[in-house]
Amino acid sequence: MTEATLNRARAGDQEAFAQLTNPYRRELQLHCYRILGSVQDAEDVLQETLLAAWRGLDRFEGRSSLRAWLYRIATNRCMNALRDSKRRPLEARRDLPQPTRMSEPLWLEPYPDEMLEGIADLAPGPEARYEAKEAVALAFVSGLQHLPARQRAVLVLRDVLGFQASEVAEMLDGSEASVNSALQRARATLDSRLPASRERAPLPRSARERELLARFAEAFESGDTAILPHFGLPRTLRD
Repeated sequence: MTEATLNRARAGDQEAFAQLTNPYRRELQLHCYRILGSVQDAEDVLQETLLAAWRGLDRFEGRSSLRAWLYRIATNRCMNALRDSKRRPLEARRDLPQPTRMSEPLWLEPYPDEMLEGIADLAPGPEARYEAKEAVALAFVSGLQHLPARQRAVLVLRDVLGFQASEVAEMLDGSEASVNSALQRARATLDSRLPASRERAPLPRSARERELLARFAEAFESGDTAILPHFGLPRTLRD
């Protein structure tokens, strides 16, 4: 982002605004999908986010990155959408199929594979706990739907996208202590919902991560190709 482009966008240049925001559109939509569980709702909130950013660009002071500022808008719009859906009269939702269990989300749809091209492999921040592929799995997104809106947002921002606690606190107008507390509760709930047998990504700089790196280096140096599939390498690299 250049200052000249930002100034042009603030002056009403829509092309300049598109140059600023287009690099983040698809990842923002995926972010909204994780929180809302609906591709259509995610697209609607994305449009609301971009409109709010366009109208409020003068208030962007540059203290955070433009990406973080957009995520702040998108996250809060998602939380508003979740609150609105709870207030919606039940009569307006009679056409929806009944859940098999009352604790299950009414609607949950997978994210189309073609929409993941170019964004699913983006390296998350250093605070991320989940790999990109795991964080778009239907089981993961379904588990998120059981969390309260704030916990859901905190977990996605911290453990999926890797934002720091201080950044998330600023996005949600809260304190780092409240963010860490919400994250702890969200992790406990989500861990109880996800399949226990799934392969979890190790925490950054954890003993598990160091162990995996050491095993990989040892297997690579010894030419032990039989163990390499356990590290998720494509066949072309293993061969």
